Amino acid sequence: MVISKKILKLSFLGIVIFLIQACQSDIIYSKYVPIENGGWKKDQVLKFEIPVQDTLNIYNLFINLRNTKEYRYSNLFLITQMTFPDKSKVIDTLEYEMTDAEGHFLGSGFSDIKENKLFYKKNARFQEPGIYLFQVEQAMRKRSEVEGIQLLLGVSDVGISIEKIE
Repeated sequence: MVISKKILKLSFLGIVIFLIQACQSDIIYSKYVPIENGGWKKDQVLKFEIPVQDTLNIYNLFINLRNTKEYRYSNLFLITQMTFPDKSKVIDTLEYEMTDAEGHFLGSGFSDIKENKLFYKKNARFQEPGIYLFQVEQAMRKRSEVEGIQLLLGVSDVGISIEKIE
């Protein structure tokens, strides 16, 4: 049985289109801020202004973080602040696991950089349209020390993403 080149090309094109559609997610916002000068400074607040019009759908919000092998800790503490269009605020202190029990970094990636997708808000609905301001700062400190770590090494990028739940 001989299959024509035209049929093979159309079949290949159909498979490619199917794979592209299967890989697409419902990401409505994604942005990273690079961490420069060797590390994330204690007083460095990262800001993300996100315009929102949809108040009907439900979303998952993530903090995305890229770290290198220079990151020295098994966890990560963050302080987040979400400011709503009406200027009301929600402030959270969050802790995330960065390594497994053996000390291997969690996250994806085969190189020295690991990509971490950390849940920030699950099943969230924006109550009003407008500009939402998300702020993220590191709140790491060494055990039994009151003063925070001034320069958190090993964090290369921090971001926010918002995904629509279908």
